[in-house]
Order: sequence, then C-alpha cells, then structure tokens
Amino acid sequence: MIKNNLSKILGERCISVAQLARMTGLNAQGLRNLRNKASTQIEFATIDKICKALGISVGELFEYIED
Repeated sequence: MIKNNLSKILGERCISVAQLARMTGLNAQGLRNLRNKASTQIEFATIDKICKALGISVGELFEYIED
C-alpha cells in the first residue's frame, strides 16, 4: 500500500491547500482530493510540483507500507 503524507506535511507546516495551489499552480480541488486521499491516480508532473514547492522528496510525500 502507498501512504500519502500530504495532509500531515501541510499540517506540520501550517500550509493550506489554497496556499499550496498558489505555490504550485495546481488546481485546489485536485489538491484537496489528494490531501483527503480521494485520488486514485496522480501525474508525475503534479508530484514534481508539490515536491518542489514544499522542498521535499517523493519518499517524504509517499511511503510504501506492506499490507
């Protein structure tokens, strides 16, 4: 299982989805879906923009957990 840490990271940094949308140029609703774990797929370009804006690695944004 892939665990999405976006909600945790945003909470720790006190960054809202609206702020992240402005930082990345991404759609706020799409980011809300990702934060709320409602997304079933994500484009590499989206991952890249999020990681650049937050100064994190892909391994910090997502982690693999065995079922």
